[in-house]
Amino acid sequence: MNVRSTLVFVSRKTINQRPRDILEMLPMTEPVTVPAEPQRSEVRRTQILAAAADCFRRHGFHGASIAQISKAAGMSAGHIYHYFDNKEAIIAAIVAQDLAQVLTLTAELRSARDVKGAMIARISDSVREHLDPRVAALRLEIVAEAARHPGIADIVRSADLQSRQSLAETLRSARRSAGHRDNDADTAALMEVIIAMFEGLLIRAVRNPDLDQGRVVQMFQSVVENLLTQPTEGARKRI
Repeated sequence: MNVRSTLVFVSRKTINQRPRDILEMLPMTEPVTVPAEPQRSEVRRTQILAAAADCFRRHGFHGASIAQISKAAGMSAGHIYHYFDNKEAIIAAIVAQDLAQVLTLTAELRSARDVKGAMIARISDSVREHLDPRVAALRLEIVAEAARHPGIADIVRSADLQSRQSLAETLRSARRSAGHRDNDADTAALMEVIIAMFEGLLIRAVRNPDLDQGRVVQMFQSVVENLLTQPTEGARKRI
């Protein structure tokens, strides 16, 4: 569960288009208003991140140059440097996007009347997302770079910590509804198992792209429901 920051997102259809191209898509009967500077900057920033993500997937972190990213984004290299100091800063922003999605998702799950049911219902989308070749290629590239680059490792670990804190809170909520009062160690172990299940899908997406996604979803739902319902090993020892 890997491991998507309240940034402005645009649709996939327009994400690689320049602001002028987007404006020209508006109906001619409506007045065209030039976006305010903060909005225009956010659109350009999002374009750069989308272009960089695509370049990192195809060429790797080291193989992707700022020149390639600028060409894919449809703007000059100088424009790229206006928003990001270097490729490490771009990676940090991509990781922040993923973190925002995780924090939003876990907050939504906690607000559900039936937290466990909401978590299980979300598994299908999460499994298919982690098996998406484009998602897998980008996230594995970032993790691989984190294994080599201390600065990227710090970025990834910081985001992972925030994700784990939010997920742990969600798990405690789901477990409490099932009558369990787990200690921190039990919650941490349960959380790591669930995270490992989803992050493992990124590797399976590469090694076995033809796996039966439907059956995997069913098995994940069964396993997660059991994990959320049954007493932990620590709880059994305390009885």
